[in-house]
Amino acid sequence: MLITTAGRTDEKMIARAQELAHKFNARYVPRNKKSVLMIMNEWKNDCIVVGKNRLELYPFGEQGNPFFFHPNSSMFRIKRLQKGECDPFIDAARLESGMKLLDCTLGLASDSIVASYIVGSTGSVIGVEGNPFLAYLVKEGLQRWDSEVDDINRAMRRIDVIHNHALNVLKQQPNNSFDCVYFDPMFEETIVESDGIKGLSKFALQESLSEELIKEALRVASKRIVLKDHFRSKRFYQFPFSIIRRKTSKFHFGVIEKT
Repeated sequence: MLITTAGRTDEKMIARAQELAHKFNARYVPRNKKSVLMIMNEWKNDCIVVGKNRLELYPFGEQGNPFFFHPNSSMFRIKRLQKGECDPFIDAARLESGMKLLDCTLGLASDSIVASYIVGSTGSVIGVEGNPFLAYLVKEGLQRWDSEVDDINRAMRRIDVIHNHALNVLKQQPNNSFDCVYFDPMFEETIVESDGIKGLSKFALQESLSEELIKEALRVASKRIVLKDHFRSKRFYQFPFSIIRRKTSKFHFGVIEKT
């Protein structure tokens, strides 16, 4: 991984870039008026760009769609909930104030942010991300982003981000320690209009569900496990999910209730 700064840089950005390079044992590259694409081509690697207000993660060879943290759809979803409207994920997971959620596929954290808003300060949300760079960018974003809405800011700050593989984290948890365990793996089919995941897809770990993963999730969940996936996904049928079909959406939810 390469670490550089935005085009218009300053000493603060340089210091942070050097700090990140040390943290990840990565190479710090001074910007020196070069484009990000030029820097990546020179060193043949992905690149994190430290800007004034955010970090951007560029896949090697591309400059168009970097990954950066943004609350994404969670903001308008929470605003809908505040108006008394429903949210499909919250309904599928049946989350309420005080509950505990383990999000095994954190990604941009949109679902975790909405969950954190619902479970509130008496509940908890832990998000697991296998890629160390994505985990860091999202963790930093959740702590730093100002949505200008206090309830959303508080929901973001409460989320605990863990860099690890989901199976490892599940194995470390006691029986029935979370009300709900959630999976939102990368879809087997691309949804073209999902702009929010374009930058993410280059770096997200392409892990699928396994018998062992589901077994551990069922051990850890006290109430249910939930899967979000493309409506054509075979994963709904590999395991005993009850499918919540959504006629107007390209993704459905599957639920396994604990008996």
